[in-house]
Amino acid sequence: MRCEHFDRPPPTWSVMRQDDNGNRFVVQTGLSHEEAERLVAEYQDLGHKQLYWAEQEEANIPDSHSPLE
Repeated sequence: MRCEHFDRPPPTWSVMRQDDNGNRFVVQTGLSHEEAERLVAEYQDLGHKQLYWAEQEEANIPDSHSPLE
């Protein structure tokens, strides 16, 4: 069996928000870590009571047991 190394793209990040009632929402997805952290800081600077944070998105990695085409 032959195993090749494939370069994986960098992980993407989402910005999340939690409101006063504990409801969680996705604000934006597909960001770099730096972009996500910058957006979190921008929202926090607005002075709203909501909680904002950056969260790494799950990688969509193909099953290692699937045949290569």
